[in-house]
Amino acid sequence: MSRLTWQKSSYSNAAVNCVNVAAAPDGTVRLRESDDPEVILSTTREGLAGLVAVIKGRRGAA
Repeated sequence: MSRLTWQKSSYSNAAVNCVNVAAAPDGTVRLRESDDPEVILSTTREGLAGLVAVIKGRRGAA
């Protein structure tokens, strides 16, 4: 796997409880939690948008 450029939300604390996100070369989105960076989840952009919509309470959006 190529090297990914990880980013964290500006809403995250300095070093704890952060969710990192990276765009993969194949067009998918990768997610990991800063406390366990070896565990990486993969999803589509649409899947991530749907997750964010549900978290924000807009279940029908995405």
